[in-house]
Amino acid sequence: MSDCVFCNIISGKFGSATLYENNEFKVILDRFPANEGHVLIIVKEHIPNIFSLDPEVGGRLFTLAIKIAKVMKTTLGLEYMNVLQNNGSVAGQTVEHFHMHLIPRYENDGIKIAYKPLDLTDEQIEAMRQKISAGI
Repeated sequence: MSDCVFCNIISGKFGSATLYENNEFKVILDRFPANEGHVLIIVKEHIPNIFSLDPEVGGRLFTLAIKIAKVMKTTLGLEYMNVLQNNGSVAGQTVEHFHMHLIPRYENDGIKIAYKPLDLTDEQIEAMRQKISAGI
C-alpha cells in the first residue's frame, strides 16, 4: 500500500534504522521513540491489525520478540520492558499495519503507559468470563 509508512519502509522507499530482517519481519528502531532503544517489529505483509493476523505468523513474531528482548536486555543493560501492540485508533494504533513495540524501561525514566483500572463486581467478572469463554 503506497500510503502506508511501514509498507514504504519495508519496500525501501523510506529509510529505517534496521536491526534485523527476514522474509516475514523487519525489526527497526522507532523514529519517534518512547525511550532510547525503542524497537518496532513489523510484519512485512500489509496486515492491518491482530484481528487479521494469522496465528502462526503471530507465534513466529512473538518468538522473534523474545529473542530481540533478550538481546536488548543484555546490550542495553535494562531490567524492564513494555511489550506493546495496539489495534485500532481508539486503542492508540497510529499506523494501520500490524507491528509490536519493545520499549526499554529504566527506574525513574518518567514514561507512563497506564490505564485507570475498573472496580468490577464478582458478578460482572463472571458474566464477562462466560461471554468470552463461550466463543473460545
